[in-house]
Amino acid sequence: MFDPGSLIRYGGLFLLFIAVFAQTGLFFCFFIPSGGLLFTAGVFIATGSLPGNIFTDCSLLIIASFLGNITGYGLGFKAGPVIYKRKESWFFKKKHLAAAELFYKKNGNMALAAGLFFPIIRTFAPVVAGMIKLDFRRFMLFIFIGSVLWIVSFVTAGYLVGIMPFLRPYLKYIVIAIILAVTTPIIIKITRNLNKDGK
Repeated sequence: MFDPGSLIRYGGLFLLFIAVFAQTGLFFCFFIPSGGLLFTAGVFIATGSLPGNIFTDCSLLIIASFLGNITGYGLGFKAGPVIYKRKESWFFKKKHLAAAELFYKKNGNMALAAGLFFPIIRTFAPVVAGMIKLDFRRFMLFIFIGSVLWIVSFVTAGYLVGIMPFLRPYLKYIVIAIILAVTTPIIIKITRNLNKDGK
């Protein structure tokens, strides 16, 4: 069920769109392996197993992420207190919401952009933003930036592996490099804040 290759072969681009939308917009879909799906989609685009080209497919998936985040914001804005009072289950754990809230409070607006690179955080950060009623225009700006970076980097990494199979042994290093490139600004920001607090 959670094998990215099998999921894409079965549902194609439509399923990819729904998966990205659901994980970024519906808190009970945090378990969807969207990172793996994006990477595998890049491989499939390169090999011709997925219709379209990298530009059109990335554009559609960016839209899915953008709409998903807006949905998550709306849920947090309208039903924040209800969500907090919700009983825990396999689909919902308060610790996930708390982790996203802490991540956002420590890192500010950049958390919305870089948070898309982290499972759990990418699902609950927009909900938290809605609950604290973050300025919607600012929210849209940062989630658009994050969506472009997240979708393009993961799909492109898969695409490169697809057209250059010799890169496959270095796959984990490619993914780590992508994550570091995006999250380094947040690490720097945290360090600066700690230094300021220490003075």
